[in-house]
Amino acid sequence: MISATSFVGLAAVLAQFVAGTIPSFPGAPTFPDDLQCLFEKPVLSCENTTTIKDTCCSPTPGGLVLQTQFWDTYTGLEDQGQLLPDNSTWGIHGLWPDFCDGSFTQYCDISRQYDPHPSPNVSNGINIPSYTGPTVDTFIKAFGRYDLLEYMNTFWINQGDTNAHFWAHEFSKHATCFSTFDTKCYEPYIEHEDVINFFDTVIAAYKTFPTGKFLASAGIVPSNSTTYSLAAMQNAVKAHTGAIPYFGCTGPEAPNKDGRTIVDEVWHFNHVIGSPQQLNFKHIDSVTTSSCSPTGPIRYLERTPSSVRRK
Repeated sequence: MISATSFVGLAAVLAQFVAGTIPSFPGAPTFPDDLQCLFEKPVLSCENTTTIKDTCCSPTPGGLVLQTQFWDTYTGLEDQGQLLPDNSTWGIHGLWPDFCDGSFTQYCDISRQYDPHPSPNVSNGINIPSYTGPTVDTFIKAFGRYDLLEYMNTFWINQGDTNAHFWAHEFSKHATCFSTFDTKCYEPYIEHEDVINFFDTVIAAYKTFPTGKFLASAGIVPSNSTTYSLAAMQNAVKAHTGAIPYFGCTGPEAPNKDGRTIVDEVWHFNHVIGSPQQLNFKHIDSVTTSSCSPTGPIRYLERTPSSVRRK
């Protein structure tokens, strides 16, 4: 007999499919067999005290899910047409599966290592071999996902190397440590559909955190002259998500040596009900101390005009 909880789970899966939040496209499927989770009671990661029986249904171990973004001002490959999206939209970094205390592991499945420049090249005492096969953009093309490729080439932009190498790094280092992206979760498994599903999920999660719009709603916009406080930036985001994000900074230290002063990244922290693919996030405050100065002026620099894609 199917329990009431199972019917609720089925309804949620069907609703997400209809709404398009479970990634899909005409042709081969690229999402897990969520029906296998109908008999698993949905749990909230990092707040659950019961044993997870099916690790395809909830990120295990761990459960802290970070949606991360970059604020770059140039790419270094402008002459090859690799450009930033516009003057206000933050770029995608990735989706990370941390342990509940904020620590993490990486490169968890060498058989799915597609990173030509693994960093670090040793993880958990294991040498991470450099990948020399076809680039991951060919995986996307093989599935006919030119819509996905176009979006990634617009909003998931690398600095100093090709976009495809960046995407491969994010999948190999982070996605392989999400239990819900294990190949066993796809039945029947089609080679590389886990890669496509990860990329789709990263983008779907990224769309729920329009950092540039959050900041602009509080009057915080890129400027080469105006500076802002870390607290103002954190509170601008919290006003929309209910949680304090991690902002990362580079550049010179603040006068009192308590952090850097040029913002270049943001991490949005979440617990999740079910698998990350279902996007049922509970936003939580950052568990990582910001590298930005909490007292000094923070610069949120404008992008170099020649590095921005023309509309």
